[in-house]
Amino acid sequence: MKVVTAAEMRQIDQDTIEGIGIPGIVLMETAGSAIVGAIQQHYPTCQRIGVFVGKGNNGGDGIVIARQLAHAGRDVHLFLVSPPESFTGEAKTNLQIAKNLGLQIETILTDTGFYGTGTVSTTLANCELLVDAILGTGLRGTVRDRIATIIQTINNLSIPILSVDLPSGLDADTGHPLGPCVQANRTITIGLPKRGLLVHPGAALAGKLEVVDIGFPEQVVDAQGIKINWTTAQQVSQWLPPRPASSHKGSYGRVLVVAGSTGMTGAAALASEVALRAGAGLVTLATPKHLNPILEGLLPEVMTLPLPETASGSLSTSATSTILEFAEKTQSVLAIGPGLSQHPDTVALVHQLVRENQEQGLGLRLVVDADGLNALAQAPEIISLLDQAAVLTPHPGEMARLTNTPVSTLEKDRIRTVQQFASNSGVTLVFKGAPTVTGFPNGDVWINSTGNPGMATGGMGDVLTGIIAGLMAQGIPSEKAAALGVYIHGLAADRVAETFGMHGLLASDVLKAVPAAIASLIQM
Repeated sequence: MKVVTAAEMRQIDQDTIEGIGIPGIVLMETAGSAIVGAIQQHYPTCQRIGVFVGKGNNGGDGIVIARQLAHAGRDVHLFLVSPPESFTGEAKTNLQIAKNLGLQIETILTDTGFYGTGTVSTTLANCELLVDAILGTGLRGTVRDRIATIIQTINNLSIPILSVDLPSGLDADTGHPLGPCVQANRTITIGLPKRGLLVHPGAALAGKLEVVDIGFPEQVVDAQGIKINWTTAQQVSQWLPPRPASSHKGSYGRVLVVAGSTGMTGAAALASEVALRAGAGLVTLATPKHLNPILEGLLPEVMTLPLPETASGSLSTSATSTILEFAEKTQSVLAIGPGLSQHPDTVALVHQLVRENQEQGLGLRLVVDADGLNALAQAPEIISLLDQAAVLTPHPGEMARLTNTPVSTLEKDRIRTVQQFASNSGVTLVFKGAPTVTGFPNGDVWINSTGNPGMATGGMGDVLTGIIAGLMAQGIPSEKAAALGVYIHGLAADRVAETFGMHGLLASDVLKAVPAAIASLIQM
């Protein structure tokens, strides 16, 4: 699903009205009807509803919602936060209709009576649901004065808030509040999701997010050339390859996981096992020889390749030729990094694997994570040797080291951070976090829609590395394998959290839930 800026959404709206000929008042009526349907579904017992509206199109949507809720038998109070004479266009038309129908309308032009013992305050105290249709995407500048007071007041009430399109006071593009911002329990956004709803703090301010389709023509949306996407089950399920009845383990590719060191066997084990659970046909773990007996016992379905090691128990550069020869012979996807350590000789091993893969024209597809990324950060020129088949999966700290940029700067705009790095470096980048954002070399960006705070625990990144590598082994292009892997990773965690909760959620729990998560996508 495409993700839009406020400017892109305005252009789509304008092109639909002027180019296609669908009147704006029809779009407004459709939007209001869709949101009323959502209110009926999510708040079926709320009879007394307060609807706050501004003078723009967002307010027009709110007036339609108020009218249709009243028609459905709800006790609706319409609160205007702008003078009635300031309403224009479709919003003005709908306000007149509401007046003609005798809806309960109050205008809030001063703070007098809005809080304390005034009539508005008394009415609000009796409401069971508040609908926020004050500002929408048309916000310009900081929210101040009376509107700021209104937003602060409704936030302080112990009443559920549903925002129309996006919480009033939120920047639709950045997800940052522009002064006081509505803290919604649920946001119903119209047509397409806005960027600011999918990244924090906007995602938290929006509460539960739902998108309603109001009929924007596909060709109008496509004409915008939008590069930002929101991953949905319907989209990513199309990327999973079929499994013919005549297939065998060789049909689904091989993964060679280069991982592990003293004290970090778990990372190697997680990445290796989950590559199989993601569907790879065969997985081999290349690991320091002294860890081989431990890992053989932990992973009965995974083959091992014991290799020369340093004195501290990490992989040595002398393992380079063996790794590359094995990977080339078996045409394995190389997953490099989980638990490798930052021993200088191991760092040099990572550099040699990347360099020789390029110089010898081996064409091996790489997934680089954890200490593999830390190794690349020590020699940024090595990144230029990676091709479009490579996938990097940094968390914010690793990304800061890769780019020599403070985490705070990277996090200001996760979308822009990812898009620039992937486009400039020519690799697929998975920037882990809330939300995880995946960037393709061609400039496309995918914002993930699955996952939960329970995933903030050790080993989750190792599981993601293995999932992506396992998907790539099955022939899925690296870019799609990355975005799909992120979605499956979060979906598996969500399924576990639904049963056991988020507290104490382990990476190994997610690992075991991966096959069921994939099955749910295949069944769509």
